[in-house]
Amino acid sequence: MLSQKAWSPYAAGIVIGLLQIPAFLLIETALGASSSYVTIGGLIASWVDPSVLKIDYVARHVAATGKNWWQVALVGGVAAGAFISMKMSGARRAAISPIWSRALGSASPAKRYAVAFLGGFLMLFGARIADGCTSGHGLSGMAQLAVGSTVAVAAMFAGGIATAMLLLRRV
Repeated sequence: MLSQKAWSPYAAGIVIGLLQIPAFLLIETALGASSSYVTIGGLIASWVDPSVLKIDYVARHVAATGKNWWQVALVGGVAAGAFISMKMSGARRAAISPIWSRALGSASPAKRYAVAFLGGFLMLFGARIADGCTSGHGLSGMAQLAVGSTVAVAAMFAGGIATAMLLLRRV
């Protein structure tokens, strides 16, 4: 299974779903990723200016609690796991999609990196406004039957569909 280029989405879904159980039992939190950026960002900002820890939001996320560092470990593990999986399966990244080529034209690498950074920033900003990311709301919130998570996931899908329709339209 580890050497396959793609895992069964059913098997992966079951594993992710079962991972909720130890998260709730051991550290009383759910799966999620966006708070890890606040934890790391707040920690780095506190090295530069310790007064940033006077902000309650930052102080809560930088505190050495299981929940905060669990999410940091989760994000690191996802990145490391993806890299190891790519190496073990022999998969290689495909060329940039024609959709992005059409959207960005013959943009320089600097412009492509700038657009990627801006897109990532907007996604993270939205995740913090929504009080959670797609994994937090989609996996954990909906597993707990949270109405707010159901609304957030519906909005995420609507935004994704609208973005795809804009990028795929014929110019």
